[in-house]
Amino acid sequence: MSTTIEQKLNTLREYSACDVSDALVKLQKVPEGTTARAGYLADLVPFSPSIGRTRDLPKIVAPASTFKFVPKNDPVPETANPETNGFPPGKYWVDWAEPGTIAVLDQPAGQHCAVLGGIMAVRMKYLGVNGVVVNGRMRDLEEIQDSRLSVWARATTTVGTGAEAKPGARNVPVDIGGVTVSPGDIIFCDPLEGVVAIPRDLLDQVLELMPKFVAMDDKVKEAVLQGSSVFDAFKKFRT
Repeated sequence: MSTTIEQKLNTLREYSACDVSDALVKLQKVPEGTTARAGYLADLVPFSPSIGRTRDLPKIVAPASTFKFVPKNDPVPETANPETNGFPPGKYWVDWAEPGTIAVLDQPAGQHCAVLGGIMAVRMKYLGVNGVVVNGRMRDLEEIQDSRLSVWARATTTVGTGAEAKPGARNVPVDIGGVTVSPGDIIFCDPLEGVVAIPRDLLDQVLELMPKFVAMDDKVKEAVLQGSSVFDAFKKFRT
C-alpha cells in the first residue's frame, strides 16, 4: 500500500463503523424499493484473538482480498483468468492469501462445515494477512486464537471444510448479506460496532463526510445535555 492509503486507513481508525455507515447512507445510491445496507456486513462476531465485542480488541482496517467457496459437488466457477481468479495446481487455496489484506471468505448459505480452521489461520498469519472475515463458519477456535490472527465470523462448527465445501474462486466480488464486497474495497472491523465495507471509489468521500457528521452530532448531544429536545437540536444542527 502507498503511504497515502496508509494515512487514509489510519484516519479511518479514528472513527467508528457507525460513522462509516452514516456517510455511506448519504453517498450510496440504492435502487428504488431496496434497503440501504450502508456497507454493514451483518451478524459477524469477533472470535479471535478473543470472543465477543470488546474494547480490548483493536480496529482492523485494510483492503479486501476475497475467496469464494462453493458446494463440494458443484463445478468450479469459470473465471476470466484462472491465473488471477482461480487456483492453479501446486498451491492450496490459502497459499494465495495476500499480505496486508483482510481475507473475506464467502461460504454457501446453510452449510454446517467450516471454511476456516487452525492450519489455515496459521498460514494466513505467516503470510501477513491482517485479518479474516468469514461469511459462514470457522473451527479450531483455540488454535486460531493462539495464532493471534484477527477473525470475524458468523458462527463456529466442528466439521472440516471437505464435508460440504471447496474453494471456487479468488479475487472476485462476493455477496455478504446483500452487500457486494470487491477486491480492494476497504474492510473496517470495529470490535464495538461491527464490520463495514467501503467501496474503494467512495473512500475519499467517506473520509470527507465523516468529520462533518460527527461534528453535527456532537453539537446535537451537547444541546440535548443542556435540556434541548431532540427535535429542536436536530432542526438547529442537522439541517
